[in-house]
Amino acid sequence: MKPAVRYIIAASAVTACLFLWLLGDRVAAGNRHEVTCSGVEAIIADSLERRFITPDDIRDWMKDYGTYVGLRLDSVDLKKVERIIDAKSAVRKSQAWLTDDGVLHVSVTQREPVVRFQGPSGGFYADREGYLFPLQSRHTARVPVVDGALPIQPEKNFKGEPATEQERQWVESVLGLVRYLDARPEWAGIVGEINVRKGGELVLIPREGNERFLFGKPTDIDAKFSRIRKYYEGIVPLEQAYRTVDVRYAGQIVCKKK
Repeated sequence: MKPAVRYIIAASAVTACLFLWLLGDRVAAGNRHEVTCSGVEAIIADSLERRFITPDDIRDWMKDYGTYVGLRLDSVDLKKVERIIDAKSAVRKSQAWLTDDGVLHVSVTQREPVVRFQGPSGGFYADREGYLFPLQSRHTARVPVVDGALPIQPEKNFKGEPATEQERQWVESVLGLVRYLDARPEWAGIVGEINVRKGGELVLIPREGNERFLFGKPTDIDAKFSRIRKYYEGIVPLEQAYRTVDVRYAGQIVCKKK
């Protein structure tokens, strides 16, 4: 076959494909002008074990949009849908799209809480990146709780990064302790509560026993837990448990009964 003939055949094939694509796009556009929205399919896009959002939540949030069932597909404002869903504090990112069968699909990626802060004026969560967001009215995440004299207390319903560099550093230091516990189930099973004293120093309260471990600032975490281990292995078997166990300083375990 001559090259010119092959070129003509190839060009004709490309033209035909382009025509069919344009025709299909025009038919789809025509369908969207005629087909109405029949409802919403809510999708949780991630696979987080700590489920914080349910499909029912997404469907409930869609009430903020107003009427969308019965609207022509080309009248449904997908950007507005995403703005409404993204405004919810537990949502990291949403995506909305329509299919020609009339279904509005809303997919949500959750914001995963890893720690709960509980202060005198209320509580809030933080995710792994230190993003703060409010507690949820319907669901409570089973995560470590840090309470007491928190050196940070955002306004009610606040969501975002801590306001100052000092606050960001403190939250990040606490997240370092939370990540340490999360990676070590043996310690996560022992530590029941993390209490903050004035000045930002921490006290670890075990799930069992009356000890209060004076931990200090959440630094040198591995070394401090090594001293806690020595207390459990070397002191508790020989002596009645103490009330306070100070592991703040290198090379020292200071125990007091009262």
